[in-house]
Amino acid sequence: MTDETIEALEVRGAAHFKALAHPLRHRLLFALGAGPATVSRLAAELGVAKGTVAHHLKVLTEAGMVRPAHTRQVRGGTEQYHERAFRRLVGGEGDADATAALLGAVAEELTADPDPLLHLRHLRLTPDQAARLRSTLDALLSTAEEAGPDQPRHGVLVALYRRSGSTVSAE
Repeated sequence: MTDETIEALEVRGAAHFKALAHPLRHRLLFALGAGPATVSRLAAELGVAKGTVAHHLKVLTEAGMVRPAHTRQVRGGTEQYHERAFRRLVGGEGDADATAALLGAVAEELTADPDPLLHLRHLRLTPDQAARLRSTLDALLSTAEEAGPDQPRHGVLVALYRRSGSTVSAE
């Protein structure tokens, strides 16, 4: 990814929702997480037609999620490489559609892992404790160091949310 790659892209607005509405676009974003790629390489890697990949890359580009990276001269002309415009996606604050789109992308990823680690735990926290936990989790992911390109890629999902209807009862 280039120096202009933004750290976190907040999923907001119709263009982002449209871009995340199709499972192939999730797969393209994950594939581009490994680095810039051409339409041909993505088509071969994902087992779909080049025209289909080009169409979905266009939607992702229009949403600002993918951008042209560089070109390379080859025998028959010029190859265009595409890359993600962000390092990580974050849900829009209080936006249920963004959360649903991100969880759909994660569900797609989990199906490919034979041994995923997935925990759901409900905790009783004061507002102060919840704020500290949120800050700690965000800092942990923001500062995680990545290994070299020859190492396997892992997905990390972190969610901290207040359960619907979880009000304190005064007894």
